[in-house]
Amino acid sequence: MPTFTAPDGTELAYRLEGRGEPLLCLPGGPMRASAYLGDLGGLSDRRRLVLLDLRGTGGSATPQDPTTYRCDRQVGDVEALRAHLGLERMDVLAHSAAGDLGLSYALAHPEHVRTLTLVTARARALGVDFTREHREEAAALRVKEPWYEEAIRSYRNLLTGSESEEDWNAVLPFFYGNWDAAAQEHAASATGQSNEEAAALFAPWEAFSPDGARAVVASWDVRVLILAGELDSAPLPRVGAQIAELFAEAEVAVLPGGGHFPWLDDPDFFSRTVGDFLDR
Repeated sequence: MPTFTAPDGTELAYRLEGRGEPLLCLPGGPMRASAYLGDLGGLSDRRRLVLLDLRGTGGSATPQDPTTYRCDRQVGDVEALRAHLGLERMDVLAHSAAGDLGLSYALAHPEHVRTLTLVTARARALGVDFTREHREEAAALRVKEPWYEEAIRSYRNLLTGSESEEDWNAVLPFFYGNWDAAAQEHAASATGQSNEEAAALFAPWEAFSPDGARAVVASWDVRVLILAGELDSAPLPRVGAQIAELFAEAEVAVLPGGGHFPWLDDPDFFSRTVGDFLDR
């Protein structure tokens, strides 16, 4: 994997997939190695994906100072990668928890961001979080699934903070639009991909200044795409629409029957929707 050096001297790695104009991709988790993104449902046929392994994950080194796992303190890593790639302005895609990193980077360096694609992404940086009520609303949509009765008991344990390791395994179907062989293989691949210490430090509320951020995004010239899954709770489609309203220029796309990993549920929809947005 190619590498570059972060401002604090940590060596960071990234993968390159596909061809075309670069698209910098930030993985979620939080703090999960980028391998789970794959080629984003064939989006690599339209864009050269630059898939960053955040510090302490995948091929990237562990920093000496663990406080640098906080997402606002990783903004410098993203900026160092932009400079390393020699890009004046770039397109950025952030999945899940990395929505906060993508937003934090774009807020700090709007002059270097052409577009921001938020894929089933969190927006604590704008003061929006996903609540227990949101989780329960989305879970109720799956009541006819054959795995629902077992999974919902474990899901409620997670929501109340009384979960076991078995509960984490049982709730996995809720994160996929189709709990088929491909989804089960993807879920199994998560083992060993996440840095749990880093995840716990990634996105405390003190990392953000939501009021100031909202004032900035209401007038900036960065185009934004919010892509949500119909069956996902992070964000619910209606919450995604509320997030979009905070931006000067944003659009929302909802994948019918989609979950938290929409490029797996419908690769054609995902790659076409994101690719067309980037090309406009």
